[in-house]
Amino acid sequence: MINVSIDPRILAVCPHIQIGLLSAEVVNSETSDALWQEIEDEAAKMASNYQLLEINQRPAIAATRKLYKSLGKDPGRYRVSSEALCRRIIRGLGLYRLTSLIDIVNLVSIKSGYAISGLDASKLVGDTLAMGVGEKDEQYCAIGRGYLNIDGLPVYRDAKGGVATPTSDEERTKFTLETTKVQININAFAPEMPLDEALSWTALLLEKYAQATNIETKVITEF
Repeated sequence: MINVSIDPRILAVCPHIQIGLLSAEVVNSETSDALWQEIEDEAAKMASNYQLLEINQRPAIAATRKLYKSLGKDPGRYRVSSEALCRRIIRGLGLYRLTSLIDIVNLVSIKSGYAISGLDASKLVGDTLAMGVGEKDEQYCAIGRGYLNIDGLPVYRDAKGGVATPTSDEERTKFTLETTKVQININAFAPEMPLDEALSWTALLLEKYAQATNIETKVITEF
């Protein structure tokens, strides 16, 4: 299991932060109809239970937005990934159907409210992910959007550089159809869905839709 450290500047705003870690060996594929139906069912629940302006009041999302503001980042411009997914649903824009691994992470994120980092473990450098604060002009290529200004964003770094933020993961370590080992970090800057429950459900989905084996999970509560 990978090691995780947290910058004191983040702990000062989120002293009770918890990180749920999951690693597994998997087989990725195009998203099946069964998985997509689970996503559509959860999206329908979201649309019936929330109004657009209520999304950023979900505890996990609100805490992440608060962290962004404390670090000098505008959460309205740099949306938390879970918030962005939920807003698309409420606005009737729909979700993109991608691959099993990506859509499993999205499904758990929608239901839990947590921003989740889904990383190809084989592309990580070193044995530690350090969550720090993005610096001015730090190079970061966000998935599907190119250069992302992460100055002031919380960012996971491996020994080579940034790999994930609560807004978007980095191209270098993204899931592809060739991914065979995953590292999934569920970032709970404030509690919403119990982390052990979120991890168990993620593991179940990975077994069901990505042939997951050698699953390991852990909840980190102290840094």
